[in-house]
Amino acid sequence: MSLSNLRKKVNNIDSRIVELLNQRAGLSLKIGRLKLKEKKGIYSPDREKEVLARLVTINKGPLTAESLKYIYREIMSASLSLEKPLTIAYLGPRATNTHLAALKKFGSSVNYQACDNISDVFSEVEKDTSDYGVVPIENSNEGVVSHTLDMFMDSDLKICAQLLLEVSHNLLSNAPQGKIKKIYSNPQVFGQCRIWLETNLPKAELIEVSSTSRAAQIAAREKGAACIASILAAQVYGLKVVAKDIEDSPHNITRFLVIAKNDVGPTGEDKTSLMFSIKDRIGALHDMLVPFRKYKINLTKIESRPSKKRAWDYYFFVDLLGHRLDKKVRKALAELEDKCKYLKVLGSYPSI
Repeated sequence: MSLSNLRKKVNNIDSRIVELLNQRAGLSLKIGRLKLKEKKGIYSPDREKEVLARLVTINKGPLTAESLKYIYREIMSASLSLEKPLTIAYLGPRATNTHLAALKKFGSSVNYQACDNISDVFSEVEKDTSDYGVVPIENSNEGVVSHTLDMFMDSDLKICAQLLLEVSHNLLSNAPQGKIKKIYSNPQVFGQCRIWLETNLPKAELIEVSSTSRAAQIAAREKGAACIASILAAQVYGLKVVAKDIEDSPHNITRFLVIAKNDVGPTGEDKTSLMFSIKDRIGALHDMLVPFRKYKINLTKIESRPSKKRAWDYYFFVDLLGHRLDKKVRKALAELEDKCKYLKVLGSYPSI
């Protein structure tokens, strides 16, 4: 078959795709009106998971599953923007890893609001200035983001989704490596690039700032300054890539949470996050964990944070497999509540 005939076939398929996409968009508008009428959140992580899982199952190639997910991420993003103009708050400025995570989750058709700090992300959603927020919660190498945990102590927002982002760090500057005197970045990023920095720039001054993009803004202005940030940050802030992939571990993954006012229904593969405080007595923490063992509930994470209200008073943050509405989880939480001083379920959401 000639090139001309093949292109005609592609054109015919494109016409059908456009027609079907608009039909899909029309249905999304109807769904959006029903959600608003029933006062439900526009973004449905449980439905998103169902759609993507089904697409992977029916995909026969040659498109890869990841390519198909990327295409449908943008289709769903466009549909969300039709149902209701959405605004997503994230830890900014532009081109932070949190910004990249937000784009990965919500696509390019919604509005984004950059925030100066994690507190502001929570505040944006609490005030209804933004519909959802995206915040970092932990890194595979450096551990938990304590500021995010602390925000949940006083906030009534719920975790409605999570996502994992493979993070690469890059040295950006408009100066050659030998002329770099200062390096700006987020404290956690310095920890993730410690070996490379000690080996290649041991005399450079490391200066902590609120985000990698803030670091890029400063490095773009200062002579002899550099930053550790994303490739996107280099493009956005006019910097050159001096060294790529300088993180110490090739498996550098950051977990992010999507926060909102609305809760999420069960999908069959869920995770629940909660926090509790314990009574000050011997064996108290052990007693708190007994209900989970009793009902064979897998705990994937436990983290302690000082309450900041009284010396040596702690809150414990727990991630477990299962939804808060699951029978076994409900029973375990009921028994836990009887044993502890304070219990708060932060949200149940799709685990993958």
